[in-house]
Amino acid sequence: MNPSGADPRVSVVVITHNRRDELLYTLDRLAELPERPPVIVTDNASADGTAAAVARRHPQVRLLRPGRNLGAVGRNLAVRHVTTPYVAFCDDDTWWEPGSLRGAADLLDRFPGVAAVTARILVEPGGAEDPIVAELRDSPVPGPDWLPGPALGSFLAAATVLRTDAFRTAGGFSPRLWLGGEEELLAVDLAAAGWWLVYADSLTIHHRASAARDSTLRRTHGIRNTLWFTWLRRPARAALRRTLHLARTVPRDAASLRGFALAAAGLPWVVRERRVLPATVESRLVLLEASQRASRARRYTG
Repeated sequence: MNPSGADPRVSVVVITHNRRDELLYTLDRLAELPERPPVIVTDNASADGTAAAVARRHPQVRLLRPGRNLGAVGRNLAVRHVTTPYVAFCDDDTWWEPGSLRGAADLLDRFPGVAAVTARILVEPGGAEDPIVAELRDSPVPGPDWLPGPALGSFLAAATVLRTDAFRTAGGFSPRLWLGGEEELLAVDLAAAGWWLVYADSLTIHHRASAARDSTLRRTHGIRNTLWFTWLRRPARAALRRTLHLARTVPRDAASLRGFALAAAGLPWVVRERRVLPATVESRLVLLEASQRASRARRYTG
């Protein structure tokens, strides 16, 4: 394989909603990558001319228009069209650094027990490391000596390359969670199936946060999804511990109250679909609790 030419192993999947300019910038950067990856965009019912702009400026991109906002499930739709062994996710305000997709594919080729590799995130403009990077690099999750980087308990969808088959077999992202911390549930289901998730410092993705975001709604969904995930997969004592911690630490306002109310409204289906993790996977989540409580990057703000 030509180390500087196109790489047939990785496709890139992007979801977007009403961020035409940010998406076009990201697609421009992806089009410049030496790996020349196939790019699939799910336009989640944008009303700002996104689809027409993509078709005009990047006709080589496969554009999916489901006609409604699928949230993270837009990635599931896109992965149905992926024909490469690996799929790289990025958001409409993130883009991969040249060579990183090839590096991710090399790692996944060399380590068949790894399902996902998460990259270092640089915040633009300026290129400073995102605060979450230190947490990934210093992950307390134990793993076998052969892992190519620190073992993780979860991953960041906007900065991760996964095995396409592993993603599909695990069911992809949950339609119930829609968007906001949706990775946790998929990550533990991958781990329960015997896969490892790792951080790879040699891979880089850039993030220029979009101004077109509703941080308050995202916080509401983040609280709801954290509670749903917790009660879907954690033992009762651990789930109660995390629930009480959230109740003590989230802002005391209408957005937080709505997050808890939405979580409570979903209790019937959570009970029906609850499946507690194997002890080996749960032990990793217990080790992550201290870092989650001290995290500067995981606070519910906005």
